Amino acid sequence: MGLSVLVSQNGADPSAGPVLAIDYGRKRFGLAVSDALRLTARPLATWSRSNRRRDLARLTSLCREQGIRLIVVGWPLRLDGTRGEMASEAARFAERVRGELGIPVELVDERLSSWEAQWALAETAARKPRSRSRKQGRLDEVAAAVILRDYLRRTGGTA
Repeated sequence: MGLSVLVSQNGADPSAGPVLAIDYGRKRFGLAVSDALRLTARPLATWSRSNRRRDLARLTSLCREQGIRLIVVGWPLRLDGTRGEMASEAARFAERVRGELGIPVELVDERLSSWEAQWALAETAARKPRSRSRKQGRLDEVAAAVILRDYLRRTGGTA
């Protein structure tokens, strides 16, 4: 059972239009996006982190280009459900994104999303060998897609 915590809403209807999922990390962001009807979740990209200002500017641009109406940020809780350092960091990041972009942001329990993404990538590894760095980048965006798919399922989508 997942946990979804609403960080904020700005009055826009967050139940319509595409959703952006972010698999937050200190070195990289994995990104995934839904279709406008919120039926599918697809990996979008992996971005290397640079600095807070540039990261937020890139996210602002992406959200405008994609017509994003809601952002979900993976919340890396421990397996027992308690918050660790990364969960607190992700929560602060979600709050900054909400404040900067003015788009509703939700923290979404991401426990085991990276494990599931690794498993899914292992399924295709034999067919398409990739370099280690490309595999890691792909892992982040697939993990974001897993987070988004699970979120859409919990909220009525059928990703």
